[in-house]
Amino acid sequence: MTATQGDLASLSRYIFRAPRWYASVTFALLIAAVAGVGAFDAGFVLEDAWQGVFFIGVPTVVASLLTTPVDRRLGGQLTYNRSSLLALTCEGIIVAIMAGAGAVAALSASLGQQFVFDTLIVGLASVFALRLLVVMAVSGRSVVVAAVPASLQTGTAALLFFIYSGTMKYLHVGGGPVVEVFFNRVEEAPRALNVIEAQDFALLAVMCLIYGFAVWAFVQFIDRPWKRSLGVSVLDFIRGFIGHIAEGTNELEGFFQDIGEEAVVPVSVLAFRREDGSEKARFVLPMIHPGPMGEIGGGNLPRRVAESAEGVAFPPHATAGHDFNLVTENEVDELIETANDAFDNIEYHETATSSVRVQEGDAKIVGQAFGDDALLVATYSPEFADDVEYAVGLSAAAEARSAGVEDVMLVDAHNCNNGLEGPDLGHVYPGSERSFDMMQAAGDAGDRLADAEQAPIRLGVAWDETDWEPLDGIGPLGVRVSLLEIGDHRTAYVLVDGNNMEPGLRDRIVDRLTGETATGDAEAVAADGAAIPAADVAEVMTTDTHIVNQVEASNQVGEAIDADDLVAVVDRLVGEAADDLESVEAGMASERAEVTVFGNDRTETLASHANAVISMGAALAATVVMAAMAISLLIFFIAAS
Repeated sequence: MTATQGDLASLSRYIFRAPRWYASVTFALLIAAVAGVGAFDAGFVLEDAWQGVFFIGVPTVVASLLTTPVDRRLGGQLTYNRSSLLALTCEGIIVAIMAGAGAVAALSASLGQQFVFDTLIVGLASVFALRLLVVMAVSGRSVVVAAVPASLQTGTAALLFFIYSGTMKYLHVGGGPVVEVFFNRVEEAPRALNVIEAQDFALLAVMCLIYGFAVWAFVQFIDRPWKRSLGVSVLDFIRGFIGHIAEGTNELEGFFQDIGEEAVVPVSVLAFRREDGSEKARFVLPMIHPGPMGEIGGGNLPRRVAESAEGVAFPPHATAGHDFNLVTENEVDELIETANDAFDNIEYHETATSSVRVQEGDAKIVGQAFGDDALLVATYSPEFADDVEYAVGLSAAAEARSAGVEDVMLVDAHNCNNGLEGPDLGHVYPGSERSFDMMQAAGDAGDRLADAEQAPIRLGVAWDETDWEPLDGIGPLGVRVSLLEIGDHRTAYVLVDGNNMEPGLRDRIVDRLTGETATGDAEAVAADGAAIPAADVAEVMTTDTHIVNQVEASNQVGEAIDADDLVAVVDRLVGEAADDLESVEAGMASERAEVTVFGNDRTETLASHANAVISMGAALAATVVMAAMAISLLIFFIAAS
């Protein structure tokens, strides 16, 4: 993840789930009652409150209950929760505008009730504009179609004012007693409405047209670069982003599918089976990125991989960045099928090498060969690093193969980063010094493994879902441990279902496992009484699951949970894995899957455009609002003269 992508991801902290529609309606009626006490003067507090509920609350309730069915009838997708929250927000705007106008009128001798009502006209037009923008964004309708549900709150308020202000008598419209009863109820209206005249409704209609045009112009301006470079609308992105975070919908996948590109990705499987032929464990590594967030795309890939395996599954992070996010969750099915095909083609071996650790520059690799194939786990810890680019991983694996091993599973341990700090967040890209460090280290590891002696394999596994949740930075797979014993040499692979790690935590776990006895294996001591390490070599990996990033853009392992607690869990699981050791055979195979991913540079383009909208949108919106207000004032002066 680059800094630009991090800025985009961090916007999720501003998104919240919409409250239930009835909660929004109840709160709206309460606000309306309080506002009525301040706005009307009927002589009784309860009467004032009732008038506030009627003239302020009723339009809100109508908008809350009717916007959704009207919008959906026109092809939209507003939910009742969203429409009610929108109506409540608009009511708050009107109350705030009226309160401000009332305060100004009270402090000025030249301004009276007409000024307050003129301000109300501006408020109603502003509410229409806000609702129009939201309906266009959420439902994806044209400005003309969206104007119908958007006008419900303003239109209902205008209808009530028309009926109870006695405007009918200025129009000289006949109709008999029925019309008088239903459309001329001036006797029952508050005195404050007596200032309303027929031309006020014409002013409101004109201002709604002006504000509607301003919204359309604003959307067209910010939408142009999106359509030119990505071929999609910014409103599609906003709608999907808010829908996923606030309502848990999968609308965002449709947007990503529109910008996606076809890609061919390797899927590697390293499997271990017992002497009776049953599967004990399986490492599965599709060369994609498990993002972008939540369960969108491949965000929940690790759990899907784990559910597809007979034994204990280990789905570590591959060398791929956000450009290799899957566009929809359905693409995961293709990866699972490809992994199963690779699993069926595995040729098993009874021997493996002890693990080796190679370092070149900042890059460190733990490697272990199984027959002619090799597992390589790369880290830059204690230096900060995030995703390794797809091309870098392919090149590093090719270096290892050229050194003498056949198939290579290259894992990005993804285990040390400083969150969203810094200019590039440790991104390992082609041409960087770090990329050459990794390629050189992979080649050196391949050389050593090709010539290393092999011995029978014993494997022990253990895992714990833990009590931690995604908000704690831990996904549903919890913590998993595999302990490989080759002769008298042990290698511990620890996999945490999370997205990267706090600096120093990986090193602390490795030092613990290689420096002293793990809990549960305390009887293993040397003749001199010194403790025997739980493993000769250890490495810690994360799955890079984006389940933990639905709300928090940076939610690394160790940010929310206590490091001591995690070390204790790993310590216990390594002891359980030691008790589980048994003879196994191992084998590796790879196949290629055709999937749709974000595509080259699409993630950066998307993030750049979104951040530009955020940074420039506020200034542009302010300019549009000021222009619309200036035109409104001009119209008022012309009408007054």
